[in-house]
Amino acid sequence: MAKGGKNPKGKKVTLKVAKTCIKITFDGKRRLDLSKMGITTFPRCILKLNDVDELDLSRNMLKKIPDSIEKFTNLRWLDLHSNQIEKLPETIGNLQSLIFLNLSNNKLTARSLPMELNQLKLLRNLNLGLNHIDNLPTTLGQLKELQEVGVFDNLLKSIPNSIAKLPKLKKLNSKRNPFPGPTEEELYIDHIKRLETLYVVEEKDLCYPCLRKCQEERDKLNKLKNTPPTPLRKPDFSSLMTPNSTAKENQENWR
Repeated sequence: MAKGGKNPKGKKVTLKVAKTCIKITFDGKRRLDLSKMGITTFPRCILKLNDVDELDLSRNMLKKIPDSIEKFTNLRWLDLHSNQIEKLPETIGNLQSLIFLNLSNNKLTARSLPMELNQLKLLRNLNLGLNHIDNLPTTLGQLKELQEVGVFDNLLKSIPNSIAKLPKLKKLNSKRNPFPGPTEEELYIDHIKRLETLYVVEEKDLCYPCLRKCQEERDKLNKLKNTPPTPLRKPDFSSLMTPNSTAKENQENWR
């Protein structure tokens, strides 16, 4: 905190500076990287660069994201982690091309998550870890493309089934939340190890060789199931010498 209790004055980003911060990613996308620049207020000048594909404002001191964020219509990647953001604008739901959204390590609560997040239909990766969220909106379950979700280090006591059972979900990190039971994480994470494909057909739809093979395998399983366990044999040591008898006779030679 600066003298007199005033907020620290952040670095001013001009349009000229912002243009020098545009990088080309390995896959040919244009990324505007303004991370670690001590920014306290969203630089409005970057709205003139709203045709970029990726925007990185992470590790700054931002408290608010303006409604004008919706002008970045081509945005597919937005990184806002490690700021002081307390609320998201409803217009964030208009970023229809977004596939990656990192909001971790901020000051977000359940109330500051807009319902419009459920409009990000292409979103694959959502990180809400290290915030102050005590419950997740069930409407996030409408994001059917989600593959990775981070909600670690929050105040959650449960994960909505609509999120835990998303069809393409591969990773759900919910560590270090005050879940009521010791197996809570297992209930919400381990079930993701699901059967990828299951085909069910009737016997009449199988060709003869396939049907024959299935029947043989089924017979093998039934045979194993119905086979009584073999009783254990008692070990027989009748052919062995008396223990240590040879050692007794020759112990002088070993000393």
